[in-house]
Amino acid sequence: MKNQFKISKCMSIVSTMTLLTHSAFAADAGKPGLPQLDITTWPSQIFWLIVLFAIGYVIMSRIVTPRIGTVLEERRKRLDDDLAKAREASDDAAKIRAGYEETLETARSEAAAYAKDAAVKATQSLDAANAKLSKKLATKAQAAEAKLATARAEAMESLNAVAVDAAIAATQHLTGIKATKAQAEKTVKSLAKTMTPQESN
Repeated sequence: MKNQFKISKCMSIVSTMTLLTHSAFAADAGKPGLPQLDITTWPSQIFWLIVLFAIGYVIMSRIVTPRIGTVLEERRKRLDDDLAKAREASDDAAKIRAGYEETLETARSEAAAYAKDAAVKATQSLDAANAKLSKKLATKAQAAEAKLATARAEAMESLNAVAVDAAIAATQHLTGIKATKAQAEKTVKSLAKTMTPQESN
C-alpha cells in the first residue's frame, strides 16, 4: 500500500514537471531552430535533468531496488531450503542404504549359519544312521555266525555219526570183525581232533 502511494506520488511529480517543461518549450515555440539547443534554456534543462535524475534515483533506491532485493532474498532462502532438503534427503538415502546393507549382511550371516547348522545336523544324522546300520549289520553277522556255528556243529555230528557207521561197516567188511559203536565213535573223535588243527592251518 505504501509503495503504491509512493509510486502515485512520484508519477504526479513527473507529470507536473513534464507539463512545466512542455509549457517552457511552448513559450519558445515561436523562435526558429531547436529549442533544446538554445543556450538560454540550458539552465532549466539541467535543473529538470537533475530533478528527474534525483526522482528516478529515489524511486529506484526506495521502491524498485528493495523489491528486487526482497525477491532475491526470497529466492536465496528458497534455494537454501531446497539445498537443505536435498542434503537431508541425501542423508536419509545414505542411512537407508546403510541399513539395507546391514540387513543384507545379517541375512547372509544367518543364511551361512543356517547352512552350517544344517550341514552339521545332516552329518550327525548320517553318522547316527551309519552307526545304527553298522550295529544292525553286526547283530545280523553275529546271528549268522551263530547259525553257521550251530549248522557246522550239527553237520559235524551228522558227519561223525556217518563216519561211525562207515567205520563199523568198513571194519566188518575188511576184517570180518564187528566193532562196537563206542569204539568207532572214539576212533572218529580222535581223528576229528587231529584234523581240526590242520583245517585251521
